[in-house]
Amino acid sequence: MKELSDELYSQFSSFLEQQCGIVLGNNKQYLVKSRLSPLVQKFGSGSLGELITQAMSLRERNIRAEVVDAMTTNETLWFRDSYPFQLLGDRLLPELAQSKRGVKIWSAACSSGQEPYSIAMIIQEFLRRRPGAMSSIQIVGTDISPSMLEHCKKGEYDALALARGLSPERKRQFFEDVGHGHFRVNEAVRKFVSFRPLNLLDSYSLLGKFDIIFCRNVLIYFSADLKSKILNQFAGALNPGGYLILGASESLTGLTDRFEMIRCNPGIIYRLK
Repeated sequence: MKELSDELYSQFSSFLEQQCGIVLGNNKQYLVKSRLSPLVQKFGSGSLGELITQAMSLRERNIRAEVVDAMTTNETLWFRDSYPFQLLGDRLLPELAQSKRGVKIWSAACSSGQEPYSIAMIIQEFLRRRPGAMSSIQIVGTDISPSMLEHCKKGEYDALALARGLSPERKRQFFEDVGHGHFRVNEAVRKFVSFRPLNLLDSYSLLGKFDIIFCRNVLIYFSADLKSKILNQFAGALNPGGYLILGASESLTGLTDRFEMIRCNPGIIYRLK
């Protein structure tokens, strides 16, 4: 007998999409099992199916929150794909510095924090080249997962996590050894970054307006209708002429007409019309 029937899997897929917009698709039972099996023992459920049934009930809010948390947690790495960070340092920051005002950047669905901290490191490197170029800098990282946000706020990573995309030179410049094989992002980087809980299906109005939004390798998990909704909300959260940076495999085609595509070498970015 299967641990998760096709009927229950279908119900759970619909539940997950309703809760946070993520579309599981067909035959991803293995993913559900790998993500949720640790919670079966934690909550004393008789089986994976029982845990999922509990999560979908109105009474078990605690279980529901942890199940959604486990299903929405994604791994990430430092300076992922490299070119967005190169564009940020070489093109976007110099352009924004000309306005002589503060700069505000949003890292949406920031997972365990590598992206917003990578952005902050690029800004530090830019300011070393051009001291005083910007009056103020804010980087806001958001995620739906409470456990990920706690991890982000600590800013501590083990040696294995640091090995994924971080150069030895940046490790030396931007991290401090806190013992037991862990390293913390230093204060010079951390001072730029704050973290807040946010479901991308909710309103963004309380976040204010941004000059750049990073939302990379996230939209692939949503249906076309929800992608369109999120992208139009991003447009509303950008300052005039602001930029949206998506993942390398993501496109706006057929989803929104609020942005113009700018081809860079390498990569593509989108500017608010």
